[in-house]
Amino acid sequence: MATEIRVPTLGESVTEATVGKWFKKVGDAIAADEPLVELETDKVTVEVPAAGAGTLAEITVKEGETVNVGALLGSISAGGAAAAPAAKPQAVAQASSPDAASTTKQAAAETAKIAGDGGAIEPRTMPPAPAAAKLIAENNLAVDQLSGSGKRGQVLKGDVLDAIAKGAPSQPAETPRAAPAPAPIAARAPSTADDASREERVRMTKLRQTIARRLKEAQSTAAMLTTFNEVDMSAVMALRAKYKDVFEKKHGVKLGFMGFFTKAVTHALKEIPAVNAEIDGTDIIYKNFAHVGVAVGTDKGLVVPVVRDADQMSIAEIEKEIGRLGLAARDGKLSVADMQGGTFTISNGGVYGSLMSTPILNAPQSGILGMHKIQDRPVVVGGQIVIRPMMYLALSYDHRIVDGKEAVTFLVRVKESLEDPERLVLDL
Repeated sequence: MATEIRVPTLGESVTEATVGKWFKKVGDAIAADEPLVELETDKVTVEVPAAGAGTLAEITVKEGETVNVGALLGSISAGGAAAAPAAKPQAVAQASSPDAASTTKQAAAETAKIAGDGGAIEPRTMPPAPAAAKLIAENNLAVDQLSGSGKRGQVLKGDVLDAIAKGAPSQPAETPRAAPAPAPIAARAPSTADDASREERVRMTKLRQTIARRLKEAQSTAAMLTTFNEVDMSAVMALRAKYKDVFEKKHGVKLGFMGFFTKAVTHALKEIPAVNAEIDGTDIIYKNFAHVGVAVGTDKGLVVPVVRDADQMSIAEIEKEIGRLGLAARDGKLSVADMQGGTFTISNGGVYGSLMSTPILNAPQSGILGMHKIQDRPVVVGGQIVIRPMMYLALSYDHRIVDGKEAVTFLVRVKESLEDPERLVLDL
C-alpha cells in the first residue's frame, strides 16, 4: 500500500512553498521519519519527513516548482521495490480504462479544491487574493487595471501596493470600462555578447523573493523616518569584562551585547508603547508584550527569529534564547513559530563593520533599532576631550503612528540604559 507525501501545514498565513531539494531518488529505501524533501517558504525552510519506512515510489513535483499546502509531492511504497512512475496528466486523460478515468476525475477535483473555485478551473485568471481585494476596495481601484504576478495572473497584495505607489486610477471616473491594460514593465536590456558570456543567472530563492517584496512593501506603505543617537559603551563593556567568565560558568552561555540591547529596548517600549504598536486599517493595535525580532544573516539571506516575551526575561534568558535561535537559523532549522509574532526588531550591522545605516521596517511593525560598529572616538566629558568606545544607534519608525518626540525619547531611553546598565538590573 502506498503512502502519500503531501505538503504539511506551514504555519499562519503561509499557503505555498517551493520545492528546494529532494534528498532521495525514486527507488531509494526510506526509514521512518527520515527527511525526504526540503521546502522553501517565504519565512523558513522546512524538511518533510517520511511517515513510514519503505521505498520512494514516485516524485510528482520537481525541484524549483511551487506547491500549495496539502499538495501531493510523491508517494512511498511499503514493499521493497518502487512503483512505476505515474503517467503525466495528459497521458492519464487519454487512457481509456475506468481506473484511469477515475484517477483523472480525482486529480481534477483535487486541483479545483486547491484553486478554491468550487470545482471549475478558470484557465486564464484568478480572483484577487483576500489581502489584495481588501486594499482594492479600500482604495477604490479598478481590478482590470491591475497586473497580477501570482499564479494564472492572480493579483497579490504586493501588486496593489505597487499600483498605489505608481498612482493607479480609481474606479468611477478615471477608469473607462474598455481601457487597455497598463503596459508591462520593460524587460532588462540585453547584455553585449562579451558581457553575457561572463554573467551568471540564478533564480531567486523563495526566501530572497519574500525579503525583496516585504522590504519594498514597507517602503511603499509606511511613512518611514530615521532618527540617530550615539551611546558610550564603556559601562557595558566594563560590566561584560568583569562578569563574562562567571556568567558563562553559571548560565552556560556567553555574555554578549545583544542581551543588554534587548533588555534596554523592552524598557523603552514600556515607556513609549507607540513604537511597539501597529496600524490595522484605521485602528492602532497596542501590544502589551514585547516579542523582539533579532535579525540574523544566513547563507540564504536575512531572517528575523523572535525572542518571545523578552520583557519578562532576564539578560541570561535572553542570551540563551538568542543563541538557540541564531544556531537554528544558521543550520536552517528555524520553525515557522520561531519567525512569527514579532513586535519590534533589532538589527546589528556592526558585526559586519557598519558604522551607520538606516534600517528598513519589518512590516507591520512600527520600529526597528539599528546597532553599529563600536569605534573609539574623541568625545567631550566634563569639559575634557577623552577617547571612548562609541556606537551610533539608528531608530527607523513609522511616522504615521510614532511622533518625532516619541521616537527621540525612545532612543534616548535606550542610550540611558546602556550607559548606566545598573538601570536594567534594577528595572529603572
